[in-house]
Amino acid sequence: MSISISRIVDAYRDVNLMLRIFIGLLIGAALGLTIPGLTGVAILGNLFVGALKAMAPILVALLVASSIAKAREGLGKRFRTVIILYMSSTLIAAIVAVMASRLFPVSLILPGTGTTDAAPSELGDVFMKLAGDLMSNPVTAVSSATYLSILFWAIIIGLALKKRASDKTITMIHEMADSVTLVVHWIIHCAPFGIMGLVYSSVADSGLEIFTTYGKLVLLLVGCMLTTSLLINPIISSIMLRRNAYPLLWKCLKGSAVSAFFTRSSAANIPVNMSLCNRLGLNEDFYSVSIPLGCTINMDGAAVTITVMTLATCTTLGIDVSLGSAIVLSILSALAACGASGVAGGSLLLIPMACSLFGIPQDISMQVVAVGFIISVIQDSVETALNSSGDVMFTATADFFDRQKQGEKISFQ
Repeated sequence: MSISISRIVDAYRDVNLMLRIFIGLLIGAALGLTIPGLTGVAILGNLFVGALKAMAPILVALLVASSIAKAREGLGKRFRTVIILYMSSTLIAAIVAVMASRLFPVSLILPGTGTTDAAPSELGDVFMKLAGDLMSNPVTAVSSATYLSILFWAIIIGLALKKRASDKTITMIHEMADSVTLVVHWIIHCAPFGIMGLVYSSVADSGLEIFTTYGKLVLLLVGCMLTTSLLINPIISSIMLRRNAYPLLWKCLKGSAVSAFFTRSSAANIPVNMSLCNRLGLNEDFYSVSIPLGCTINMDGAAVTITVMTLATCTTLGIDVSLGSAIVLSILSALAACGASGVAGGSLLLIPMACSLFGIPQDISMQVVAVGFIISVIQDSVETALNSSGDVMFTATADFFDRQKQGEKISFQ
């Protein structure tokens, strides 16, 4: 009996996750239209959201502390340049998402949305709320999912570990982060059943109208990501290199974005990016570090996802987002995006951190995360394509910029 169950599990895991989610979505919609009132199906969605809600605070705390503790030092001017490019583009991507969300607001269908804490309206109120949230007890912050406090204390603890902890201790923290990441992977493998339950509940309550909402949300996300990839990133590179960077962009899209779109993993696309860097004639000692580094901190797509989904939640709940709050959200989304690497659905799991800025309870923000998993068939693919192609784009920009300063002529061929 155990052998047959093991084979069933292996066969299930061999099927592409996005295909499984799509099948779960179809089954949930069909059941919602034909047999409303099946409590057992709806429970699957609640269990999935509950599992994500339980693990997300622990995951954020360990990932951020581990990343800070392991961060390299003394990378040199060229590495500082590429880090600035990575972080700048991620911040601008979040700003693009804020602007697009204000121009084309999208409301979500979230069952059981309740009241929220009062959202700060003035810039001073925003910082007062941030200060209050940051100084929460770190243990209480994890147990109550106060994400701003989790982020703050994880950074502080990571810096302390970097200064005082032995390599063995840092390795242990990293292994704990990997272990929690594995648990999240297990939960995400159950996503098809959770999505089936969530879609079933939504369709049973609201009909097929939810798919119109999902379509608008996907268009907004993809539009922001394409704007960042096709407009923002080449403009940044063109300003740095003082020449048209679109030929470089096309090479990055063709050589990196296409494969990343289908693998949906920046880490899995590293060998492809390394090969492309070699064909571009970049310094191997440089790109062998900057490409893996980009998988960690060059997260334009994640910043877009976090920002758009958070503002869609605010629109749904009728929360007025002031200019000051929007600025803080852009910065917070850019920083949070750096913690999204290496985790399936990582950008989605960090949405509650951004939502907490507006006093949105975790019960509601986790429903938004579940909506993100429903549309992840498209969202995650485009997000990964943007992130991975940007790794090569800015690695090449930093390398060519350094060569130009030394008087060398550069070529994108």
